[in-house]
Amino acid sequence: MATNDQVYINKILNGNTNAFSVLVNRYKDLVYTLSLRMMKNKEDAEEVAQDTFIKTYNSLSKFKGDSKFSTWIYRVAYNTCLDRLKKNKRQHYTVAIDEYTEHQIKTLDNALDNIEEQEKQLAIKNCLELLPSEDSFILTLYYFDELSLDEISKITGLKPNNLKVKLFRSRKKLATILKQQLEPEIIESYEGTYRAAFR
Repeated sequence: MATNDQVYINKILNGNTNAFSVLVNRYKDLVYTLSLRMMKNKEDAEEVAQDTFIKTYNSLSKFKGDSKFSTWIYRVAYNTCLDRLKKNKRQHYTVAIDEYTEHQIKTLDNALDNIEEQEKQLAIKNCLELLPSEDSFILTLYYFDELSLDEISKITGLKPNNLKVKLFRSRKKLATILKQQLEPEIIESYEGTYRAAFR
């Protein structure tokens, strides 16, 4: 895919502007999803997605291929969202974080693993809507696009160690919301199993 992206980038830089539509079609859904995670508003997300592709097109000659094109375009989307949020001066959503241990987060992950995949995706998506913008963005890359920490680090500009801390805190917030949203018996069942296993 990355090599294939470069083929179209070269075509665009050589004057074939129509080739850009291939890249737009390839990444428009994820760029919109990531924008929606941060903006929390469909209209703003659509505008940010549009701005992202305009900026990408205008800056295409600056893409050196040091990272994957997808990483580069997600970074453009991320920065465009941050600019828009600063401009709007929106109040961030706040989530009270329970004192979750790493073991409890793993327990919640295990509970999610045992829910039907479609239900799990829906549960996480619904809960991501309640998270602050940056947490939602990072977790979308982590859970849905399954990017590595290195790739997310390049997109957000956070150093790997800082990203690990932020990701862990984001997962704690997600765990707090998931615990409130999921059926209590599902969580209790797995927490009971966990406690029994470590007695």
